Amino acid sequence: MMDASANAGSARRIDGKAFAEGLRVQVAAEVAKLAAQGVTPGLAVVLVGEDPASQVYVRNKGRQTLEAGMASFEHKLPADASEAELLEIVARLNADPAVHGILVQLPLPGHMDADRVIDAIAPEKDVDGFHVINVGRLAAGLPAMVSCTPLGCLMLLRDQLGRLSGLDAVVVGRSNIVGKPMAQLLLRESCTVTVAHSRTKDLAEVCRRADILIAAVGRPEMIPGDWIKPGATVIDVGINRIPAPERGEGRTRLVGDVHYASAAQVAGAITPVPGGVGPMTIACLLANTVTAACRIHGIEPPAAFAF
Repeated sequence: MMDASANAGSARRIDGKAFAEGLRVQVAAEVAKLAAQGVTPGLAVVLVGEDPASQVYVRNKGRQTLEAGMASFEHKLPADASEAELLEIVARLNADPAVHGILVQLPLPGHMDADRVIDAIAPEKDVDGFHVINVGRLAAGLPAMVSCTPLGCLMLLRDQLGRLSGLDAVVVGRSNIVGKPMAQLLLRESCTVTVAHSRTKDLAEVCRRADILIAAVGRPEMIPGDWIKPGATVIDVGINRIPAPERGEGRTRLVGDVHYASAAQVAGAITPVPGGVGPMTIACLLANTVTAACRIHGIEPPAAFAF
């Protein structure tokens, strides 16, 4: 295991894009093994409405699904579709043996109850890891489908540090999508875990004791370098768009929840934004689909990305 106090002063840049490319190669190899056993993993994505960012994301998912050798199914509904119509599609996909993973693209229109829709997905096909049964199984230490972003963060941490046992981990953010499942995954790795948030007293001091710092609060550059323990590994989940007048009038740029320039002077390793955690999300979605297909067919899933 790498010493968390090593390499302070010149942080290694954790290249999530390169890692995700390698993971997709690994997924494709597992898909080929399953195909040889007569199983083709299938991922169904359901998009409601015309949100441009969601459309791009769904298109990328479909392309990468096919490139990995899986079957890709897309279902699109207009923004004014009823919740009953969406639930009917989910029920059909639950019953379809060719579909092993179901993802309903969020956010949904305001007249739909996202929790009700997610909980309508069969837990074994819930490749987003949001179903209450998967959340409970993860907390209980049982095999579960794990939310893609925390899963990607854990893979990057293992790649950087090897064994995580005994390390002090601080997760800043307590969302159901990232913060809470991230904490559960780190507990499984035998880290000592603190979940911090906007109400935490002396947040800076809490962050300074972390060997592993996960930032997932959605506030641009709120964590400066002087909040970071020398040599710590920093995983920045934040994706925030801020004005960039230096690029021209009306232009913007992406930044994380960590002030990268100052943090990189202190940390041992750090993810950039963009190019860090972001590329891992779709790659982990594909990995989850392989895990789901294996479990549905009674095959042992790959140890590298099943939990």
